[in-house]
Amino acid sequence: MRINGFSGMDIDSMVTSMMTAKRAPLNKLNQQKQTLEWTRDSYRELNTKIVQFRDKLSSMSKSETMNTQKSTLTGNTTAIKAEANADASSTPMSVVVNKLATKSNMQTSTGLRTAGSSTADATKNTTLEQIAGGSASDTYELNINDKTITFLKTDTISAVMGRINSEGANVTATFDEISGKFSITAKEYGDSNNIKLTGADKQAKSSTLMDLFQISSTDVKAAEKGEVIVTNTADSSSKTYNPDKNSLVVNGVSLTLLETTGTTGPAKITTQSDPTKAMETIKSFVDTYNDLLSTFNTKLSEQKYRNFLPLTADQRKDMKEDEIKQWEEKAKSGLLKNDSILSSAVSSMRMIISSKLGDLSSVGITTGQYYENGKLQINEEKLKAALTTNPEKVLSIFQGSSADVNSKPIYSELRSKLDTTLDMFVKKAGTSKFDTNGSMTFKTESVMGDQLKGYNRRITDLTSRLKDAETRYYKQFSAMESAMSKYQSQSSSLTGLLK
Repeated sequence: MRINGFSGMDIDSMVTSMMTAKRAPLNKLNQQKQTLEWTRDSYRELNTKIVQFRDKLSSMSKSETMNTQKSTLTGNTTAIKAEANADASSTPMSVVVNKLATKSNMQTSTGLRTAGSSTADATKNTTLEQIAGGSASDTYELNINDKTITFLKTDTISAVMGRINSEGANVTATFDEISGKFSITAKEYGDSNNIKLTGADKQAKSSTLMDLFQISSTDVKAAEKGEVIVTNTADSSSKTYNPDKNSLVVNGVSLTLLETTGTTGPAKITTQSDPTKAMETIKSFVDTYNDLLSTFNTKLSEQKYRNFLPLTADQRKDMKEDEIKQWEEKAKSGLLKNDSILSSAVSSMRMIISSKLGDLSSVGITTGQYYENGKLQINEEKLKAALTTNPEKVLSIFQGSSADVNSKPIYSELRSKLDTTLDMFVKKAGTSKFDTNGSMTFKTESVMGDQLKGYNRRITDLTSRLKDAETRYYKQFSAMESAMSKYQSQSSSLTGLLK
């Protein structure tokens, strides 16, 4: 704390007044830094919206999001599940499931028991040593699909299952505590995934888990194919399918086999055009596209208030909260006005749409008035009719056509252009191409990151020099006070002598 001298001068006020002018360059640097940080935040806000839209476009590019076909299941509705693909035909079908496909598997013929027990009393916590009793080996081996796995006698059945499941043998081991039976099942269907079980190497000192669990290679059951009969009910023709797994595609309809049809009778499938899902996808695209384009255009044309600079700490002291808020709204306005990255993004987006405008117009999608800056509008009735009568044309516009490798669908074209915009944001502002909620920190290696480092260095250096100047002023005033005190003392002495 500094105390004013006997002179009666307010030294603190005088030093503060003298430092105010000297602090002007520091205030300017802090304001420039704050403006740069606000600008970077604006980039991150837009970056997040672009990432969200880009990811949405990736999802929309999947065929199921624009599927205009719908299958209806009647009759035996529990034996199968039917879902029409985008290329599904309208052929009516009935499906009989005589047999489900099975994976290769093995199960112990009797329940596991502890040594000396006459019942299957083993639990998941039972150790191999407890099962073997006095004849327990230190280690046990099991070879599954050419993967040799070693177990300790202290391992529990739970640990055995965990080891088998994690060794990459492409099988799943389970244990039923009710029956006490231990099972191993292939993860995948088909003959190529049949389980191969062998014990330990003959030269090894380990005992085999197969002997301990009383497993024989003959206990392994090979994978079996299913048997499904599909009939075209329009002309009564039929075909038998023997799938390796419990699913197949017939006439563009994906069938998931859940159980045999048995005496309940066949499942019946009818497929018809249903544009609902595709309509929802396209409407969602248009809404999101319009929102992003509007945001870009707003930022590009936003008014800039050059007289509203970021507030200094001293300025804030004399203002109310509402006044500060209103001031900063204007100070932040126009930070991205005429920004080259945004201008390029808007131009690319509109160019992609313009290149497809003829096709889009034919299915009910047009751009608005010139003053709407490229906003898309939908004639829902016309779009629905197009999706019903010629869905392939609509899908080719947005998702592309497998028949035309040179097609440039809107979804993939926009995704590619926006990805380029994100690259430019990353380089300039240090944002992330994967930030979907604006929570990721900025990368320090960026154009704006380097600028902020420069501001921080200059602010630190100038702050240090200002502190030195302030200290120097106080020392000078202290010296003046000391000199004045000495002068007054001498003057008092002389006055006393003259009396």
